[in-house]
This record gives sequence, structure tokens and C-alpha cells, in this order.
Amino acid sequence: MTDAEVLSLGREALLTALVVLGPVMATALIIGLVIAIFQAVTQLTEPTLTFVPKLIGVGLVIVLAGPLMMTKIVSFARDSFQQISQVLR
Repeated sequence: MTDAEVLSLGREALLTALVVLGPVMATALIIGLVIAIFQAVTQLTEPTLTFVPKLIGVGLVIVLAGPLMMTKIVSFARDSFQQISQVLR
């Protein structure tokens, strides 16, 4: 396996991680930002107020985007194993 192939595999792994984790992280970020603004405006300092909405939001994203995420992960794993088997020949 050449250096270019290793770099390509690493780039593909990072892009796959970004596609899979992006919606979950974006949801948590947006919900956290909205709750933080709400807490700043109302001067509430309850730390558990951010936990439950983030948990619900991230859970919904995982349920709704789960099949897409799993398809992307399985596709990446299949391609990686095929590349490994070609190197071992």
C-alpha cells in the first residue's frame, strides 16, 4: 500500500466521520446555544436544563438519520476491507 493510498483512506475515514457525526454534533450545538441564550435572558442557572433537550434532540437525530449513518459506516468498512484484502494478495 503506497503513501497515497494510506492518505486517501485516512481522508475517507475523516470525511465519513464528519458525515456521520455532523448532524448529531450540529443538533447538540444548536440546542445548547438556544438553551444558553434562554438561560442568559431569563437568568436561570439550572445545569440540568441543557441536558434533557440535548438528549431528546440527539436521540431524534439518531433515530431519523440512523439508517443513513449506518449505510455510510458499512460502506466505508466494506471498502476498507476490500482495500486491505487487495494489499494482502
